Amino acid sequence: MEKDRRSRRRTGHLAAPGIRSVLLAACVIAANLGGGAVAQAPKIADELRTLSANSADIADGKRLAQSICAPCHGADGVSQKEGVPHLAGQRAPYLYLELRAYQTGLRGATPMRNTVTALNNEALVKVAAYFASLDPPPSSTANVAVADALKDGEAAAASCGGCHGEAGITKTAGFPSLVGLDPKYLVTSMKMYRSGQRKSDLMTAMVANLADSALNNIALFYALQKPAPAQSPAAGDRAAGQAAATPCAGCHGDTGASGNPDIPSLAGQDATYLATAMLAYRQGARTDETMKGMVAALDEATIKNLSAWYAAQEPKAPVNVRKPLSAEEWAQRCDRCHGTNGNSTDPRLPALAGQRFDYLDAVLKDYRGRMRKNPQMAAMSDVLSDGDIRNLAAYYSRQKAKAVMFIAIPSK
Repeated sequence: MEKDRRSRRRTGHLAAPGIRSVLLAACVIAANLGGGAVAQAPKIADELRTLSANSADIADGKRLAQSICAPCHGADGVSQKEGVPHLAGQRAPYLYLELRAYQTGLRGATPMRNTVTALNNEALVKVAAYFASLDPPPSSTANVAVADALKDGEAAAASCGGCHGEAGITKTAGFPSLVGLDPKYLVTSMKMYRSGQRKSDLMTAMVANLADSALNNIALFYALQKPAPAQSPAAGDRAAGQAAATPCAGCHGDTGASGNPDIPSLAGQDATYLATAMLAYRQGARTDETMKGMVAALDEATIKNLSAWYAAQEPKAPVNVRKPLSAEEWAQRCDRCHGTNGNSTDPRLPALAGQRFDYLDAVLKDYRGRMRKNPQMAAMSDVLSDGDIRNLAAYYSRQKAKAVMFIAIPSK
């Protein structure tokens, strides 16, 4: 075995105190090597002191933890309370830093802050070292339903096919195609029917009892279908319609393919539906000041010509709409910091493997909502839907937790 190996693996519980002290000292010395001389080692950061806690320190930490932490986190650090995290086998420096955050007010949970306020720094070190010395919690066996936005959207959209056509390409005059529309616009439209801002007894009844998540899933499903023109008849003069469409291009695109998620694409849309919509804006049945001004002077012949021209254009898929990532695909990004399968090898970052599902679900939502402050986690969670968060929480709760840590040893 090579003597100058860069790193060695330590598994299980905390290593023997003497070994850990040597490893930490070696790291400190290596950081201060220069010109062949060894500089005096600086003071080790408080959170790293948790790694060199001895058996007496851990025993002290156990007494403290079982007195003040066990009622919520369990005597063995395995929580039985909803929303309360497991602490057993967690990385000791991370636990110390979190306890300090509660003490200083960086973390705002009042019960935790009240619990740790009276503890001095030595007590925090020992409590963190104790919980880190315990066997990690077992993987969750809870049967948490996995959210699949695309499959859920397809299922919810099944009742739409009778009017809007298979995969959202209509065959019936007067009913719009739903492909080629940005999800944001389609969700807004469905909500307008639900609220009564748009008038259609049939549409109002169809969406009345759908949750926002279902509307989002339906819109995503249609946005990801391959666009094709409506298969319904289009009366009118296309050439005349093209000439009349010039003022519309600024919002709807040169050929009716909008690049704005708030503005619908018109290319390939059913001509009868387009004509009906323009008449509704002109008559005030649909309320939009811009559209009302645009169609106010149009006669019915011009409206019919416009509709025929747009119906003949080739629809395009909305931009920046992608198939949702699976939990495993999202986890590959999270693992960059939290370790393979959520087993962190950076002692300052938490292990996620085996953690409670409900806790992880709530924490990710707190980062997304900025109730927890962390720039990196805010950026990561901003793009997660509720379904993504649920899937990630379920994924990590099922992973096998390992008390593993890697400490670099400098070459000789």
